Amino acid sequence: MRNTYQAPVLELDEPDPTTGELELEERHSLRRVAGLSTELTDITEVEYRQLRLERVVLVGVWTEGSVEDAENSLTELAALAETAGSQVLEGLIQRRSRPDTATFIGRGKVQELRDAVVATGADTVICDGELSPSQLRNLEQQTKVKVVDRTALILDIFAQHAKSKEGKAQVELAQLQYFLPRLRGWGESLSRQGGGAGGGSGGGGVGTRGPGETKLETDRRRINQRIAKLRREIKAMRTVRQTKRSRRQSSGVPSVAIAGYTNAGKSSILNRLTQAGVLVENALFATLDPTTRRTAAEDGRVYTLSDTVGFVRHLPHQIVEAFRSTLEEVSYSDLVVHVVDGSHPDPEGQVSAVREVLAEVNADTIPELLVINKMDAADEETILRLKRTWPDAVFVSARSGQGIPELHTAIAERLPKPAVELRVLLPYDRGDLVARIHRSGQVLQTRHLDDGTELRIRVDERLAGELESYRN
Repeated sequence: MRNTYQAPVLELDEPDPTTGELELEERHSLRRVAGLSTELTDITEVEYRQLRLERVVLVGVWTEGSVEDAENSLTELAALAETAGSQVLEGLIQRRSRPDTATFIGRGKVQELRDAVVATGADTVICDGELSPSQLRNLEQQTKVKVVDRTALILDIFAQHAKSKEGKAQVELAQLQYFLPRLRGWGESLSRQGGGAGGGSGGGGVGTRGPGETKLETDRRRINQRIAKLRREIKAMRTVRQTKRSRRQSSGVPSVAIAGYTNAGKSSILNRLTQAGVLVENALFATLDPTTRRTAAEDGRVYTLSDTVGFVRHLPHQIVEAFRSTLEEVSYSDLVVHVVDGSHPDPEGQVSAVREVLAEVNADTIPELLVINKMDAADEETILRLKRTWPDAVFVSARSGQGIPELHTAIAERLPKPAVELRVLLPYDRGDLVARIHRSGQVLQTRHLDDGTELRIRVDERLAGELESYRN
C-alpha cells in the first residue's frame, strides 16, 4: 500500500479591511426592504415620520434651460431616489413658465401622474423641487399616495449616511427645520386636548377649562425645544472644531480641502493621495462626515487633506445652514481641490453648483485647483472639450491611478510658501530642527559641512525667530 503525502496548503493572510470597506458592508446589510406599502390611510397622529421609499414615480417642472438640462435634473433625482433605497418606475416632465402654486404641476398633469401611479403600482411620488405645505397636501389628496419633494429626499439620504455625533445632530436639525412648517394631522389629532366650554360650565374640571391645546401645537412646541437644544449642542461642537483648527494653524501646517459635486470621486482621491481607507461607494452623498489626513509634498513639506460633504444642484438651505460649521473648514483652508466628474453629462453645471455653495460659506476667494476625475470613463471628445474649457485643470482617474503623480505635484506647487527666507547652519545634534524645517517649511538647498548642515530655507516668522541664532 503506497503512502501518499499531500503538502500542507499555505493560506496567505488577506489584508485587513479598511474602515471604509467595513462601513460599506454595514450599509449594504441594512438596505431597505422593498414592498412595504406607504399608501396614505386615516392617520390619527400628527405627521412627523421617516420616509419609506420603495416604488416611486418622478415628476419635474421644466421652467428654464434646455431639454437636456431638464432631463439631467430628473436623472439626478432618479440617482438620489435609488441612493435612498427606492426603485424608480417612471419619470414625467412638464414644460411650464413656473410651477403651479397649488399642485406644482398643472391640473391635467396631476391626472396623468395619478394614472401613472395606478399603472405602475407606485406608492410614492417624488417631485424635482421644494414643495410648499399646501402643494404637498394637494398632491397627496389627488394622487392618493405619499408625495416627497427633492429637499426631503436629500435630508433622508443624509439621515441614513451620517455617522458621527456632529453629523447626526446636523442632519436632525435640518430635518426638524424642514418638517416644522409641514406638520399635518388627521382626524382626532386636530381636536382639543384639554378644556371644553369656557366660562362657568363644568367641562373637564379644574385646570382643563378654556380653549386647550391641539396635538399639533404640542408637537410644534416640542420640536422647537428640540431645535433649540440641537443648536446649543452644534455650537459647542463648533467651538471644539475651531480649537482644533486654530491648533493646526498655529503649527504652520498648510490645509487643503477637497470639495466637489457628490459622487465626483472626492473620497477616492483622498484614498489615493493619503491611503486614508475611507468609505467609497458609487452613490450620492456616500460620505458626510469630513475626514482629515496628513501627507507630505515631494520637498518634504507636510500638509493636511480634508474631505468634505458633497454638493448638489439646489442643495437644501437647511443642509447648508446645519452643516455650516463643517463647510467652514473649506473657508479656512489654504487651497481648495475642486473635484469634477469628467464622465458626467454636464460637468460645467456641476462646477457652477459647487462654486455657488462655496460662495455661501465665504470660501469663493480661496485658491482653487480643478481636478477632472474619472478620465477612464470619459470619451475622447469630452476630454478635449474640458481641456479647452479648463486648460489649467489636472486630469486624473482615481480608479486607475492615472494622473495622481501630477496631482501631487500640482498641489505642492500651490501650497502657500513660507514668508521668511534665510540660510542657517545647524549642528548635527539638532536633527529635531532639521525635521521641523522639512515638516513646516521649504528646503531650497542643502550642504553637509564639517561643523553641521547648511540649509537655505523658507519658513514662517515663528520658526525663523527660533532659528535666528543659527543664521549663517
